[in-house]
Amino acid sequence: MTPDTGVARASKEKSPGGSLVELVVIVAVALGLALGIQAFLVKPYRIPSESMVPTLEVGQRVLVNRLGSNFGSPDVGDVVVFHPPAGSDTNSCGNPDRKPGQACDRPTKDESDVNFIKRVVGVPGDRIAIRDGHVYRNGKREKDSYIAACEGGTGCDFPTPITIPPDHYFMMGDNRGQSADSRFWGPVPKDWIIGGAFATYWPPKRIGVL
Repeated sequence: MTPDTGVARASKEKSPGGSLVELVVIVAVALGLALGIQAFLVKPYRIPSESMVPTLEVGQRVLVNRLGSNFGSPDVGDVVVFHPPAGSDTNSCGNPDRKPGQACDRPTKDESDVNFIKRVVGVPGDRIAIRDGHVYRNGKREKDSYIAACEGGTGCDFPTPITIPPDHYFMMGDNRGQSADSRFWGPVPKDWIIGGAFATYWPPKRIGVL
């Protein structure tokens, strides 16, 4: 019986042409895997506005886990990238009959093709009110040491509670006085959420986890 010595050695030396073809194939496969990982698992995004200050500054880059949104649901406190409703273009609410003092409780039916990044502050079934930029969730004020104060800006106060519909999530920027978010154009359907931001990788001095 011939002993098992592992991978058999090739009987002939490879020609230069064969080695080049093999190298090209290896590089192509590696590139394909890298692109696949970016397309389906992790994708980088650049922060374009001040709406998430002080957590995220303009120009910072974040990594977003696209896989998690397909197998789970966001939690309160998660920072997520998503497509907002088309009403975000004009701060239009999908419920024209909402009461005075209420945030928008229903998005417009169409999905925008832009990407936003905000923090989840309400999940399906939650009752949400906003006072001086602070979220009151199911009657209790949320801990929010990470926010920039609202300071009397537009949208600081929506004291009349709304209920978040099934499969929808209420999003707000950490810069409460400088963020166009669910207060104005409503909660976001789960299917429009791209994924959760879990780390920053640029600039080097701001590298860290979220």
